[in-house]
Amino acid sequence: MINEKMEKAFNDQINKELYSEYLYLSMQAYFERLNLKGFVNWMQVQVQEEHAHALGMFDYLNQRGGTVILEAIDKPQSEWESPLAVFEHVLEHEEYVTSRINALMDVAEEVKDRAAMSFLNWYLKEQVEEEDNVGNVLATLKLIGDDKKALLMLDKELATRTFVAPVIG
Repeated sequence: MINEKMEKAFNDQINKELYSEYLYLSMQAYFERLNLKGFVNWMQVQVQEEHAHALGMFDYLNQRGGTVILEAIDKPQSEWESPLAVFEHVLEHEEYVTSRINALMDVAEEVKDRAAMSFLNWYLKEQVEEEDNVGNVLATLKLIGDDKKALLMLDKELATRTFVAPVIG
């Protein structure tokens, strides 16, 4: 049976992962309005990844005999000034998620839940990858500036991203 404090921390993080999915879905809709299909694809992959992250924690909590409690998901932002502003927001959000995973690990350490620590190591590694991926797109957008042709070239590149279901844990 999982510790009560650990259970609450996992439930809070499940909500944050579902919010991430919701936020990226809102960003996907923004890129649909701009007719940037590669950016749409990039966000679709993010939506799928965040869903998988939430379900990974959902399943883990159930495996440990915990109770999953789903709370309301906050309404995400829906408008941005530019694709650059979107990816600045994505990086800020991923850094926030990293801080949340670290806080979850802190709880696992506090209650000496080694199984949770082992499980969460995957998420810590995933966050390094997430921040790196976003940082790469953000750096390219900064280089592009107002060059519409370069933006369309990046759009074509982002269209090649595919979702690979993660093996969590």
